[in-house]
Amino acid sequence: LFLNIHQLGAGNVTAEAVADVREKDLAVQKRYGVYFINYWVDEKAGVEMCLSEAKNAKSVVHTHKEAHGLIPVKVTKVKQGE
Repeated sequence: LFLNIHQLGAGNVTAEAVADVREKDLAVQKRYGVYFINYWVDEKAGVEMCLSEAKNAKSVVHTHKEAHGLIPVKVTKVKQGE
């Protein structure tokens, strides 16, 4: 499992815009062996986070790059319950 973070800046992101971007991620995820599980948006802080299952962090980055060009500032490997 990987958690990736996009810091877009306060006031620069809406839940609606993130939903549109997520559809683009879902359209290409299989090419990189990624399965997006969930995402969260903090509109006030301008932060969006995605949880995915993938073979490595690079595959998560490549999926985002191809889908919409918004590269996460951080991709962290995480474990359930930790």
